[in-house]
Amino acid sequence: MLFGKKDIIGLDIGSKHIKVVQLKNNKDKFTLERLGISSLEPELIVDGSILDSTRVIDSIKELIESTDIQTKDVTLSVSGHSSVIIKRVSLPQMSEDELEESIRFEAEQYIPFDIEDVNLDFQILGLAETDNMMDVLIVAVKKDKINEYVSVVRDAGLEPVIVDVDAFALENMYELNYETSDESNVALVNIGASMININILKGGMSVFTRDSSVGGNLLTEALQREFTLSFQDAEKLIQEEEIEGVSKDEASAVLNSAFTDIITEISRSFDYFRDTTNYENIDEIILCGGVALTKNFVTLLSERVGIDAKIVEPFRNVDVPVSFDNEYINSVAPIVSVAVGLAIRRIGDK
Repeated sequence: MLFGKKDIIGLDIGSKHIKVVQLKNNKDKFTLERLGISSLEPELIVDGSILDSTRVIDSIKELIESTDIQTKDVTLSVSGHSSVIIKRVSLPQMSEDELEESIRFEAEQYIPFDIEDVNLDFQILGLAETDNMMDVLIVAVKKDKINEYVSVVRDAGLEPVIVDVDAFALENMYELNYETSDESNVALVNIGASMININILKGGMSVFTRDSSVGGNLLTEALQREFTLSFQDAEKLIQEEEIEGVSKDEASAVLNSAFTDIITEISRSFDYFRDTTNYENIDEIILCGGVALTKNFVTLLSERVGIDAKIVEPFRNVDVPVSFDNEYINSVAPIVSVAVGLAIRRIGDK
């Protein structure tokens, strides 16, 4: 983490909410300066694709105005199994400059897209177990995906200076707030409305990432089907509000059933991790995203996958001034986890 550089706002554009966080770095500590969340109507962003850019732009503008943010520089992030590829590979040892020159050639064999259609980046992780080899993390994102998000941010009057990936934003947030152990594997699981991002860390370093197009919308849709409800009324039930004609017990039974699909997807990713790596165990789950706040979910996830799950604390090592409502901050913490990780980034870091 690099302190003392120009402040940037973290802007997380999800299919259900837009989240913005601004952190001030003072000496060796971050302080929360601004935080805001804006709800999006259904169908504006579907499966990570922006279908109504005008209304998304308006929502970003309103959010920035309501939070009184003056900074224009933005870090944003993307995700999605069909547009973002992250590969950990072993390559012959070379300098960073040499890899910079040869990365397109090296990446071609691992990226299932035309290499001309993606933006590439890499991180050298260290020496590999095989002699004269090194471990490298390669990230490829489709250019049209980046351009789509960059365009709406610019049209909202902001300037994107860094584009990150959701899974790595979560890793930055974790590094800021948690102690790492060389021996333990921690799964950062972010369950948004239409996407699950999983990043498994060993000793604080990513060893496995996966995005799935499953998310909290499954809960909303299950309630809508079962009780013939509007989207808004189904959302109210998820938040444990009263809806005429539907008891909380009936709603809870439907939600518990819908949880199964989400938990099955997470469990499948964990099994794939165990099958394809040497890191067999997962010691802890740190749960992010709006679904983490849904009643009974954390307990059910822990029971069904057999791993202790905890709700994320993205402000554990961040000073939160008394001007913020502490109860509100705690209630939205899982939703803004990616935005916190983005707000840590500074121009020039890797």
